[in-house]
Amino acid sequence: MPVGVQPIRTIQETHGSSMIRFSVDQYHMMIDHGILGPQNRVELLEGWIVGKMPHKPPHDGTIGRINRRLMRLLPDEWLLRVQSAITLRDSEPEPDLVVTRGPEEIYFKRHPMPGDIALVIEVADSSLIRDREVKIQIYARARIPLYWIVDISAALLHVYRLPRGGKSPGYREHVQLDKSAMLPLVLGGVEVTQVSVRDLLP
Repeated sequence: MPVGVQPIRTIQETHGSSMIRFSVDQYHMMIDHGILGPQNRVELLEGWIVGKMPHKPPHDGTIGRINRRLMRLLPDEWLLRVQSAITLRDSEPEPDLVVTRGPEEIYFKRHPMPGDIALVIEVADSSLIRDREVKIQIYARARIPLYWIVDISAALLHVYRLPRGGKSPGYREHVQLDKSAMLPLVLGGVEVTQVSVRDLLP
């Protein structure tokens, strides 16, 4: 089982010491049949139905700050989604923010998939271990080209580029930036602007 991830026992079946993993299709079926609803704050990570971390004001405030600033910078063909699901091979996480290709109408019928996604952002307060040890593997395996972790406590931005899959998925490049830094915002292989890290941190 991934580090720091505990399945929701009231949802997953338990047979002795073994836990049952679910496919993305099975997860969707549970949602469609009302087994999982808005009251269940969960996401699917590598087949495990996992409880989402409770929100604290710094976390939600930082998401709002990033949302407001990035929205001003994105070209019209790109969308910024907040705490919405993305569909991957064996996971359906709900990142704090995702930059996806438009048009927005296609996402009335399905969630964004890896080919739609340019950037995933997680805002880490109590979730830092999960974001750096579990979700990083999920996003790298899906070949998400750019992954940012906003570390609230340390006032740092972790930038991960060049994903690799295989048995040990991860990112080949990791840069740690403080508030004094600027970084390029690359969407679809094209640098569209420069972003001040100060604007992303609380």
